Amino acid sequence: MEDLKDVYLSPLPESPYVKPFRFNYTQNGKEKTWDLLEVHDSVAIIVFNVTRRVMIFVKQFRPAIYYNSITPEDRKASKIDTNKYPASLGIALEICAGIIDKNLPIEEIAKEEVLEECGYNVELSNLEKVIAYRSGVGVQGALQTMFYCEVTDDMKTEQGGGVDDEIIEVIEKTIPEVEEMLRSQDILSSPPSCLFALMWFIHNKADKFRK
Repeated sequence: MEDLKDVYLSPLPESPYVKPFRFNYTQNGKEKTWDLLEVHDSVAIIVFNVTRRVMIFVKQFRPAIYYNSITPEDRKASKIDTNKYPASLGIALEICAGIIDKNLPIEEIAKEEVLEECGYNVELSNLEKVIAYRSGVGVQGALQTMFYCEVTDDMKTEQGGGVDDEIIEVIEKTIPEVEEMLRSQDILSSPPSCLFALMWFIHNKADKFRK
C-alpha cells in the first residue's frame, strides 16, 4: 500500500467519476457563478463484529489527502518527491463505503461494499439505515446514505480487501479504541462522515456491547 512512486499531476480528461462544470444563476437580482463537480451518490456502512466486539474499518491510500499534503510549490514539479512526501501522508482510516454506480437498490450496493471491502457476507435484513446527508456541499452536494450492520465471525468470507486494483486493509478497533479516536484533537486521516458514524455508534449502540 505504501510502495508509491512515479507521482505526477496531469490535466483531467473526460472522467466517468468526476465532471467539473460552472453553475450560473441570478440571486437577489445579482448574476453569480459557482464551480461544481458532478459525482456519484454513495453509501457508507458502519460494520461492527459482535463476535469479538470490534469495529471494522478500511485503510487505504487516498490521492486527494496525499495531494493536499504537498506544498503548492512542490506540486509544480514534474514529479512529486516521494521521499519528501511518503505514501503514509495519504493513508486514510475510514468506514466501509462506495459509490452508487449500478442500477440497484442502495441496500444491495451497501451489501456488495461490505463483502468486497470487509469480507463479510451480510443479509439485506442486517442493514439498518442510519441517515442520508449531503457531502462536499461546497462543490459536490452528492447524497450519501449511511447504514449500520452487525456481523459475526461466521459471516466472514475469503473476500475483502477491495476489487480490481483496489488495495484495502481491514482494520479492527475495540470500543475503547474508537472512543480514544474521538477524543483525539487532530484526526487528519478520517473523513467527517467516519467521525460522525463513530459518534452515532457510541451514542446509539455501544452500551450493549461493553464488557
